[in-house]
This record gives sequence, C-alpha cells and structure tokens, in this order.
Amino acid sequence: MVSYIKGLFDALSGFRLIFLSGVKRYLVIPLVINIALFAGAVTLLSQQMDAWMQKLLPDWLGFLEWIIWPLFAITIALVIFYSFTIVANIIAAPFNSLLSSHIEASLTGEKPQDMNQDKFWKMVLRTVASEIRKLLYFIKWLIPLAIVTVIPVVNVVAPFLWFLYAAWSFSLEYTDYPLGNRGKLFDDIREYNRNHRMRSLGLGTVVFVMTSIPFLNFFAMPVAVAGATRLVVKAGKPS
Repeated sequence: MVSYIKGLFDALSGFRLIFLSGVKRYLVIPLVINIALFAGAVTLLSQQMDAWMQKLLPDWLGFLEWIIWPLFAITIALVIFYSFTIVANIIAAPFNSLLSSHIEASLTGEKPQDMNQDKFWKMVLRTVASEIRKLLYFIKWLIPLAIVTVIPVVNVVAPFLWFLYAAWSFSLEYTDYPLGNRGKLFDDIREYNRNHRMRSLGLGTVVFVMTSIPFLNFFAMPVAVAGATRLVVKAGKPS
C-alpha cells in the first residue's frame, strides 16, 4: 500500500515538474497534441453516446437501465478516452522523450543528452517503433475486454476490468519514456513495472482519473511523463 501511495504522489508531482525552469519549453508540443485529440474525443463522445447506449443495452434488460446505464456510460467513456490517448502518445512520442530527459536532468542535476538532428531522428524512429510494440500488446488484452463489454450481465464487471487495464497500460506507456531514454526495450519496461507493480499502478490510477476529467485531461500526457520520470528516478534506475 505504501508503494501504491508513492505512485500516486509521483503522478501528482508531475503538475509541479512540468513548470520547472528549463522544462516548460518542452511542454508546448505534447500539450497542444493532447488538447487537440481530447477535444475530438469529447466531441465524439457527446455526439454518439445515446446511440451507442441504445445498441449495447438490450430491451429485455430495460428494467435494470438505472443500474446498467451508468456502467455502460463509464465503459464507453473509458474506451474513447483511452483510444485517443494511444493516438496522442504515438504522435507525441519523440517530444515526450525530450520532456522526460529534461525533467530527469532537473531532478538529478545531470545534463540531458545532447540532441542534434541525427540523434533526434533516431529517437523518432525508436519512440514510434516502441509505441507500435506497446499498441500490439494493448490490443492483445483489449480484445477479450471488448468481448466482455458487450456480453449482457457479464458486462457489469467491465468498468472495473477497464480500470485495471487502463491503470496498468498507462504505467507501461509513460515509464517507457525515461526507460526508453536509457535504451530499454518494451520487455525491459514490462519487467521494470512488474518489479514496481503497486507504485506503477498508483501512477496509472492518477493518469486514468486525469484522462476522465474534462479540461484536466488536456494536461494528462505531459503530467504523466513527468510523474513517470520521477518514479524511475526515485524507485531506482534499471540495471
């Protein structure tokens, strides 16, 4: 439980870290990307929610609508916001790595790695490849979750499963940046998070909550990058 609370604090500390001197300039691009995509997610959700709910809720469960409707609504919101988060991270991956590098430098006092044009494009290729590898991993677990979501009665537990899935996925997503800057691959990142499971879930929980709150979700990505960087610095760098 102590480790979980530390993970919560790691994530919340991101609000302070993104405004440190020498870091703010690297915040702009991830923030703009996140705002644009989450605005699209909110628009889609507001326009399509009722239609999706009518399709997912069978007529014979109408008498339970007052219970099931909120659960379906939460599940749909999770799916939409989580999907848009994945897209935002693919686009912003190189800039998130730069942000993580400078936040770590502020935390440790070490100079961030010099990034000339050649190194930048190598980083672009590495981060995009890593995002695709993570996406395939997430899809592997997304399919059974999607099946559970549309099965009547069974889908009552779907929001809780989505929460666990989202918290774990967010921890993998954002610790990738400080760990990837050290040359770690996705298998290494999964192992690192397993070794710090509760702290990682604490981080992922805060990120999940942030992505679910209007306006606050605009800042979710850069804050999560900062929080994950702090987690890696404080929990211990991988060997």
